[in-house]
Amino acid sequence: MDPTFFLYLGAWLKVLGVLCLPLFAVPLVTLAFPGLIDRFAKRMIAFLDVLSGGALGLAIASALILVLAQLAVVILRYAFGLSFTWLSEIVIYAFAAMFMLGSAAALRDDAHVRVDILRPRFGEAGRNWIELVGTYLFLFPICLRLITNGEQGLTRSWSLLEGSRESDGLPILFLFKTLVPVFAVLLMTAGLSVALKAALRLTGKLPPAATPIEGETGGGHDGV
Repeated sequence: MDPTFFLYLGAWLKVLGVLCLPLFAVPLVTLAFPGLIDRFAKRMIAFLDVLSGGALGLAIASALILVLAQLAVVILRYAFGLSFTWLSEIVIYAFAAMFMLGSAAALRDDAHVRVDILRPRFGEAGRNWIELVGTYLFLFPICLRLITNGEQGLTRSWSLLEGSRESDGLPILFLFKTLVPVFAVLLMTAGLSVALKAALRLTGKLPPAATPIEGETGGGHDGV
């Protein structure tokens, strides 16, 4: 396949990314000018959460494939003495897809493991500030780094339609490598939703988070 096609595709994706950059300023505008774009911000949250939910559905499907493929590997190996590289690669790919596609929904639902030392000491406003600042200072830069760091290698992989290094492996290694930027983009969308919710809570346009903090009465866990 002509590699220039993927170069053009990458260029258009960059343009699309640049056009989407102003959306990442919406939480800051919402915070600076309460009431100005609250309705738009809430619509963004709904759309971004649906996007994370769609990715979660794919992650659940990947988990099912993982279980079935691993079961097949065990039965074939120990009952019939058979082993297939392509089947083992399905297990690897399904596990990676489950993790990378499900991470955005976990961030959206505050289900990631976190070690909170100072956060439980702050009030509701302090926790929302932590979510907002942390998203901009840590999550977004790391995701951008993931997207840009492997750009050339991913383009080459797609231009070659890179497959397994094993003769009986799956010819979809290029799709497997694509999971990395997809993971980063999904995390950025989920992080944008988190930032929007924090900004709206700080301006009183959303009720306080229902997720309680460890160490506080009346609540369950937000940190472990």
